[in-house]
Amino acid sequence: MSHIDSKGNTTKRRWALDPVMMMFTALAIAIALTWTIPSGEYQRRGSSETAAVVPGTYQELAKELSPAALIPQSAKSERVSPVSPAAMVTSIPAGLAKSSGLIFMILLLGGMFGVLRTSGALDAGIERLLALSGGRVGVVTPVVMIAISAGSTFLGLISEYLLIIPIIIALAERLGLSKLYGFAMLTLAAKVGYLASVTNPVALLIAQPIVGVPVFSGALFRFVIWAVYLAIAIWIVLRLGKDGARKVVDWHGGRLSARHFAVLLTVSATVVMLIYGSAVLGWRDVQFASLFVLTAVIMALAAGMSPREGAHAFVDGMKSMMLAALLIGMARAVELVLREGRILDTIIAVASDQVAHLSPILVAPLVMVFEMFLTLLIPSTSAKAALSIPILGPIAQTVGVSGQTTVLAFLLGNGLVNMFAPTSGMLLAYLATANITYGAWFRFVLPIFGIFTVLSIAATMIAVVIGY
Repeated sequence: MSHIDSKGNTTKRRWALDPVMMMFTALAIAIALTWTIPSGEYQRRGSSETAAVVPGTYQELAKELSPAALIPQSAKSERVSPVSPAAMVTSIPAGLAKSSGLIFMILLLGGMFGVLRTSGALDAGIERLLALSGGRVGVVTPVVMIAISAGSTFLGLISEYLLIIPIIIALAERLGLSKLYGFAMLTLAAKVGYLASVTNPVALLIAQPIVGVPVFSGALFRFVIWAVYLAIAIWIVLRLGKDGARKVVDWHGGRLSARHFAVLLTVSATVVMLIYGSAVLGWRDVQFASLFVLTAVIMALAAGMSPREGAHAFVDGMKSMMLAALLIGMARAVELVLREGRILDTIIAVASDQVAHLSPILVAPLVMVFEMFLTLLIPSTSAKAALSIPILGPIAQTVGVSGQTTVLAFLLGNGLVNMFAPTSGMLLAYLATANITYGAWFRFVLPIFGIFTVLSIAATMIAVVIGY
């Protein structure tokens, strides 16, 4: 990767954060951990990955000397072995297979975007919006971020926002701002909302029942956290665009043509269906993907494209998502390696032993920090809750940390690291959709992560003091 230095010369960045190489590095580290960390298991209340573990049932398992060369893709192997270096390649197809639902959704979403871009409706709609609003950045940015963050924190929306990433970025660029500004406006708002999870059903329906507190209880304290963090996020994003916002742009968008209006109406209806399908009908990746195909067909017809033009636009859009598909599969491969080596339960057991005799005002932030570490290994919120909370919850309660505070620590730790986790398939999909490099996002979000981490440690301590 190259960049322009202060003298205008193109140079190579020796330490550029290439996402594919980062995934290979993560795979190598995961494989090495299966050789250095003892294997062990808790009993579970079911057979799925999201089945809750049974506290007090951890048993260390003896490892065989010969390593497992392959990652099983169906039934779980009874053999306990360190994972072979051959898994550097064999785990990737397995990860792609395990993530097939998300991958196909991302590819078909890209196809839908290809049709939308070719129709010209997106550019026309942005021009019309700017002509009507005058492009007041200080108003547009807070309104967009509050709306997006509210969807995440109250309804648990995350994957649904993939649909509007190009729209928000196009809006930012027409305002004379950078692509990163538009991406930050959406992604930072969504991540802050998920971090606080005021009434996010995806996180709370699993986490709160495990510790025996009513679902959605304790919302007021989480609402305060959300409001404070979102205000900081809006301020940071506005500062990012302070130079670009001074540019004068001549907005002269006229009325939308009937075809452009029909395409944009189709997109709006699709957003509504995504939210309704996710919140009410329980739709997941397969249903979302089917909706994207249907939307692409309707948009192509509305735009007056020939079948050949529509098909070519759809395929070109899918091509733009190929890197995201690979990265999602590689991220899942890291988790498969750790599960095959049977070391995730060992990590949980060791961590629980370390916090068992500490002061509650220290235990709460330590639980959060541990969840941050665990998020790098298991980005899935539901799978992580089922693995960690049944163990850490009772231990935290014995030293005086309430179940409600334990859930808060879990939410904060999960949300903080998912702001930048290279193993998060959804973040990688966001970046690929926006055509933003991981390195650019990492450099931008790292200081924000530091600020929010300090505030989150303070929040968990305050929760203990007030008996939350």
